[in-house]
Amino acid sequence: MRFEPRRNKTVSPRTRRLRVAGGTLCAAALAATLVTGCGQDSGDETAAATSEAAKVLPNQTTSPSESVSGSPSAQLTEEQTERKELLSTVKVTFDKAATTAIGEVSGGKLTDLDLEGLDDEDDDDATGSPSPTGSPTGGTSPSPEGTSSPGGTGSPSPSGSSASPKWVAEVVEKDGTAHNVTIDAVSGDVIDFAPEAGQSAADKQELAAQITKATQTPQQAAKVALSRQKGWVTSMALDENDSQVLVWKIDVVSKGWNKTTFDVDAVKGTVTNEQIDED
Repeated sequence: MRFEPRRNKTVSPRTRRLRVAGGTLCAAALAATLVTGCGQDSGDETAAATSEAAKVLPNQTTSPSESVSGSPSAQLTEEQTERKELLSTVKVTFDKAATTAIGEVSGGKLTDLDLEGLDDEDDDDATGSPSPTGSPTGGTSPSPEGTSSPGGTGSPSPSGSSASPKWVAEVVEKDGTAHNVTIDAVSGDVIDFAPEAGQSAADKQELAAQITKATQTPQQAAKVALSRQKGWVTSMALDENDSQVLVWKIDVVSKGWNKTTFDVDAVKGTVTNEQIDED
């Protein structure tokens, strides 16, 4: 099935749709004795989530900034470098950002979450909310139950700006009223919260129908995507594909800093499309 780029809009997230570890084994002096640690050792939270948020999204205990710095960076493309640099500044994982966003709208459901500034030129739908989760390393699962996520030690964003990275979320009430929530991806604070401007009755009707039809939660869709590609979820959005099938579009950035977009059927939970961006 052909991958459908998300629609470009300008206001809401929906419209803008984002160790070397341990010690080294050293030979000891006598016979076959081995010792570890040759003088070098290897190297969370927002307020309690609402009960609805807890059902929708997983918890994470580590921030994105704790696993990027040790990742290989040689021969990266411009896009890969930008992903690495932006993710290295993020401390709030996608699940924590989503929980915060949902908490702003009583009874609301998340329909869009993007990391602002990540792959905006490539992602026609992206509004720019980040959601890094999991670890691309072989030993740690990057699934929503995982505990590590992308990050580093605070290297500058691709633009060189000192401004914090931001998550942008869309949360929809039962009647289809959409709200935009912007969250600081470093502190986790809510920067902005407002109803989506210019939402028509038809828009509300469409969104209300979508959140009712989508039996697969964002958590479940993320798990499906991460089972196919280990990495960090940086964007998730509820939308229809070319065949008018309701899907969760999930972006996963891998350890090699490539982005893979998965279409996960929002009813069946199966992958209907997969596209790798190796730039």
